[in-house]
Amino acid sequence: MTRPIVIAVDGPAASGKGTLSRRLATQYGLRHLDTGLSYRAVAQALLASGQPLDDEALAVEAAGAVDFTVFDPSVLSAHAVGEAASRVSVFPPVRRILVDKQRAFAMDPPGAVLDGRDIGTVVCPDADVKLYVTASPAVRAGRRHREILRLGGQADYAAILADIERRDARDMGRADSPLRPADDAHLLDTSQMSIEAAFLAACAIIDEALAARN
Repeated sequence: MTRPIVIAVDGPAASGKGTLSRRLATQYGLRHLDTGLSYRAVAQALLASGQPLDDEALAVEAAGAVDFTVFDPSVLSAHAVGEAASRVSVFPPVRRILVDKQRAFAMDPPGAVLDGRDIGTVVCPDADVKLYVTASPAVRAGRRHREILRLGGQADYAAILADIERRDARDMGRADSPLRPADDAHLLDTSQMSIEAAFLAACAIIDEALAARN
């Protein structure tokens, strides 16, 4: 049996890694998993039941019950859920449970594109291709601000930028699985790149890696 193809896409919040990952999954006929949704699902379960976010035992129980097949992005993408997820994701036992589930997802044929913050370093260190997608905080805040306005919402650019910088500090500074590029990751700085340009650059990297693998 052909070994599953695993593509790891890491990067900070609002870097465009989710959009890129979904396109890559379609391009290469692979499944896609936004691993951040798994942490959001834990947080949402706690919020929905009125339980505290700082109780590790409850978070561990919620993580064990997470089912990747029933994620509702429309619910899990809420800002409050994202903030809560950033709090529960600091618990090492929660991370271990979800990482095991993420690895199982990746290794189910034909393979998958996983995006998150520790895919290439922790979840799938042996991935066929590792991409680290980033952009400056100002650019990322601008993108998120425009997206919210495009969808009919209201948002303050300065508040979004402060939130992104706060999340970066939390993700990069945590003791367990901090956000950082893997030593063998390909860096894609999309500050001055369109989605299409980033997609084509990523495909070139992946095509070369898959050709070498075959």
